[in-house]
Amino acid sequence: MDTAPATAPARDAWRPLRYVWRIPLLLLHIVLGILLCAGILSWNTHRVMVDGREPFAHRMIRWWSTALMRIFGLRSVRMGKPLADPVLFVANHTSWIDIELLHSQRAACFVAKAEIARWPLVGWMAATGGTIFHRRGNNHSLAAVMQTMVDRLRGGRSVAVFPEGGTGHGGVLKTFHARIFQAALDASVPVQPVALRFARNGRRVVDAGFREGESFMGNFLRLLGEAPMDAEVHFLEPVPATPDARRRMAELARERIGAALADRDA
Repeated sequence: MDTAPATAPARDAWRPLRYVWRIPLLLLHIVLGILLCAGILSWNTHRVMVDGREPFAHRMIRWWSTALMRIFGLRSVRMGKPLADPVLFVANHTSWIDIELLHSQRAACFVAKAEIARWPLVGWMAATGGTIFHRRGNNHSLAAVMQTMVDRLRGGRSVAVFPEGGTGHGGVLKTFHARIFQAALDASVPVQPVALRFARNGRRVVDAGFREGESFMGNFLRLLGEAPMDAEVHFLEPVPATPDARRRMAELARERIGAALADRDA
């Protein structure tokens, strides 16, 4: 099989037409998201999974995220099986769309940069959905975030993190920070690696995420006009807990995600 990264054609005559119908759908979907946050999520913030059954609010988050991705031409495809709540999901990170991709399968509490909390509308919707905000480079903030993660996990909610500490580009998987795994150890919950992979016609699309130097809005608008592709969520074998070796847990999670990303490219 040809292993070169798949990209959309350099000149895509259909791109302008996709904007014509996707933009109105996106605006309508945002309005639905506002109503969902105000009418359902804000009143069901602390609902948790019971005996493997998702609460209604979590199903609504999954529905909204799945529909948002379809507006962008992304078809969510699950590989493997997610563990029942509570669990710490650790995933590779290439774009803002990764959050919606994982949310299409499981309504987890994400850890995100604090700047998002100040974004108009987006920050409010993220907070309503259970996002935990972190000021990067601030040790006090990290300690508070870690404690909040432990509290959420002990309370029955799953938490999702991107242990690379930021988005990568070009299909490169960066080093995983080990400290984040301590939250799972403190809460006595499993760690499940999740590989997020974009593909078109079976071939990996490595530039679906941020390109080098690309802004959030630039990536948002580019993806909105892209040709359809699959957005795969690979739920992998849980990482064994090793309290005396968080680094080994991080390395093993990275190895399994890297193998899943490269599996069909080899």
